[in-house]
Amino acid sequence: MQKRWKTVLILTLTTFVLSVVLNLGSNSLLSVFPLTLSFGLLLFIVLIGISFDILGVAATAGDEAPFHAMASNRVAGARQAIWLVRNADRVSAFSNDVIGDIAGTLSGAVGAAIVFQIQPASYGINEALFTTIMIALIASITVGGKALGKGFAISRSVDILYVAGRILYSLEKIGIRVDNSGNKNKNKKR
Repeated sequence: MQKRWKTVLILTLTTFVLSVVLNLGSNSLLSVFPLTLSFGLLLFIVLIGISFDILGVAATAGDEAPFHAMASNRVAGARQAIWLVRNADRVSAFSNDVIGDIAGTLSGAVGAAIVFQIQPASYGINEALFTTIMIALIASITVGGKALGKGFAISRSVDILYVAGRILYSLEKIGIRVDNSGNKNKNKKR
């Protein structure tokens, strides 16, 4: 039970830090971006949320078997894909809950900032109505994209996990580790 609380605390703090950093970054960009680039940033944030949701579902629906053959042939990313499947609960919690929720909240904030950037009242548009439509549009694109992505993630989990494994492999090559394989001795003591 204590380990579960530690995990919850780590996820909560990670979410807080990522939210602060990403919100400050997006607000900084919005202050200098023209309207078209602001919409591009909004679309990028929504796509990040959808992509991580797809990864979380693929990890949950994934099967290790195809990756064992690849790993025995030393295919880059196969070992990382096995890690994603074996840790599906953590991958799903991080991808769907942490990144997905941050992307959802951030996209709403960016959408509101775009409304202020447009200043609908100066065009004779009711600001409350325009804000409501903007937020509803963002929510519907996000939910629709995630709904479409779930079926894709389940049917193509091997391909998705292989791509994610390759990305993790590339990150490891530059010194960034996501798994705890560097702490094997520490885990054996438990």
